[in-house]
Amino acid sequence: MNSIKKFRLLFFSIVFGLLMIISACGKNSDETTESEKENSKDTSEVTVESAMGDVTIPSGVERIMAPFHEDALLALGVTPVAKWAIGETVQTYLEKDLKDVPSIEWNLPLEQVLDHEPELLILENNMDGYEGSYEEYNKIATTYVMTKETQADWRKQIETFGKILGKEDAAKKALSDYEAKVTKAKEQIKGAIGDETVAAIWVVGNQFFLFENNRHSADVVYNELGINQPTLVKELGDAKSSQWNPLSVEKLSELDADHVFLLALEGEQGIETLNNSAVWQSTPAAQNGNVHILNDASNWTNKGLLASEKTIDDLVKTLVK
Repeated sequence: MNSIKKFRLLFFSIVFGLLMIISACGKNSDETTESEKENSKDTSEVTVESAMGDVTIPSGVERIMAPFHEDALLALGVTPVAKWAIGETVQTYLEKDLKDVPSIEWNLPLEQVLDHEPELLILENNMDGYEGSYEEYNKIATTYVMTKETQADWRKQIETFGKILGKEDAAKKALSDYEAKVTKAKEQIKGAIGDETVAAIWVVGNQFFLFENNRHSADVVYNELGINQPTLVKELGDAKSSQWNPLSVEKLSELDADHVFLLALEGEQGIETLNNSAVWQSTPAAQNGNVHILNDASNWTNKGLLASEKTIDDLVKTLVK
């Protein structure tokens, strides 16, 4: 009898011990799972410096707006929920990817922003042109305001947007691929035109705007591809502000460029003016048949990875025979 009691006591002791071990394992497993969840949550959010202080961007944001900076989003494979516009005017060079994306007016009316239900807003450093305030936009969605450095440098935008959106690898690849494109195009163009000079003129109505060496995509032409500047462009120096200053046809007669790109919509009055101008027709590019008309100026009048790539394609297609 005593043997039976001892056996039962030993049996229950073993069972009780096993139950305690299982319970402890289950608790540890639950704690581990909770810890893993917490760690996952910590790494899925990202805090970045903005013009308004540090901003924490939630994970998994999909509905994104970056008005006028859709170039950087598309370079990372991200399609915004709305695209920048001034009335019917959009960034034409991006329309291949954005033609089905609705527009939002350039000054971001609050009601329009609400209608698009964004999860993340990426805004320019100077917010004076926007209808709403930072606080009002931030109530609608997490709002990141670019620093001056980020807004001024499209490469910095690619890197920053990549960090914000968890696409850092895509950002690195996009920048690396671009540098490879520049290197190849530089060799092709140098082989085709040697030390010849190139100028770009934006024709709007009957006004003529000669690109300075660092204005928009002219920075690609002269400072990345290393194409030589004509004397008149050198005399203009750096662009002093965002304000363009038109040149007269008489002033353009001093343009000694070997190649000239005229950026003008089809039927623009200024093209006819130049065709009928004896002083323009006496310039080297006109005399040698090296005046090239491009009907889409939108990539040339912007800065961004895709804008720069399109400008490079325009140059290679035209100059490399």
